Parts: sequence; structure tokens; C-alpha cells
Amino acid sequence: MDEMIIREAAESDLEPARGVLNEAYGEYATAFPEESWLPYLQDILDLEARASASDLLIAEVGGEVVACVSYYPPGAEVSYPSDSFSLHWPAEWASFRLLAVKPSARGSGVGRKLTEACIERSRSLGAVAVGLHTTVPMAVARAMYERMGFIRSPQYDFQPSDDLLVEAYSLELRPYGKR
Repeated sequence: MDEMIIREAAESDLEPARGVLNEAYGEYATAFPEESWLPYLQDILDLEARASASDLLIAEVGGEVVACVSYYPPGAEVSYPSDSFSLHWPAEWASFRLLAVKPSARGSGVGRKLTEACIERSRSLGAVAVGLHTTVPMAVARAMYERMGFIRSPQYDFQPSDDLLVEAYSLELRPYGKR
């Protein structure tokens, strides 16, 4: 495998990143109720709507965008497509959402590398924790986050529809050199 590069996306990376998001999240379409899935998919693909509050990080291998994630620095407002929910993590927290890995790149460690990049960025900005949301159907991602030390934080869960619970996870960060 070629060397993996994690970097902030350039304008020319938006369409390849949108393709990765569509391919990676498309497999979950049947796991969500249609009335929840369609607004969620629209939100997933709307990179421009998140641009003012987040940084799009990409993983590139051999010149190809194989993964991406939207990273929100401490204090950023993270909103979701549901009119009934707009989440405000604690101001001193960073967060990320919509981590997507192209199916052909899964198992290569790229999802973990992007998560580590979000954690390191959060530490460097002085965040005390990193938050994320996921759902039961995303079992592989949930297991990875748990192996990395993320814990359930149900006080930040939300339920956009009667049959869908979006679960919050967080990772407490220690400043460099602190134990």
C-alpha cells in the first residue's frame, strides 16, 4: 500500500470526498427509516454547509481520496438536519462527525488514522474532550472508537425519529505530559 497522507481538504478534494461519503454511508440506507435517511444523506453530502464551522480532513493514498471526516474545533456549533435538534457540545470540547472510509480501503487503518488526527488536533487546540455521534448499525466504527478509549456519553444522545437513537461518545483528553 502507498503511503497514507492525512491533510486538510482543498477545493479540488470536495467532489472526491463527497463520493467517499456517498459510497461509505450508502450501505446504511436500509438501516434507517426513509424519513430519517433522506435528510441525513442530504446533510452528509453537503460539505459546503459545514465548511464555516468545521475542517474537512482527508486521507489520501496513492493520490486518491480514500477517507474523510468533518472536524469541529472547540466552541464550534455542530448542527444536524433534524429541525428538532441542534447540538452544542460543551464549549471546551472538540468534535467530529461523518467519518467515512471508502469500502475498498477498509481494514487499512485509515479510519483510525483520521480519528487520531482529530484527537491530536483537539489536544493542540486545548480541548478537554472530543465528542462524536454514531448509531447501532455502524458497529465497526463504534467498536473502533471504543478500542480507542471513547466512552458512551448518553447525556448528548438525541433521537431524530421514534425509531432512531443517535448515540454520543466522548474521549477525555489530558494535556501533553499529564497523567
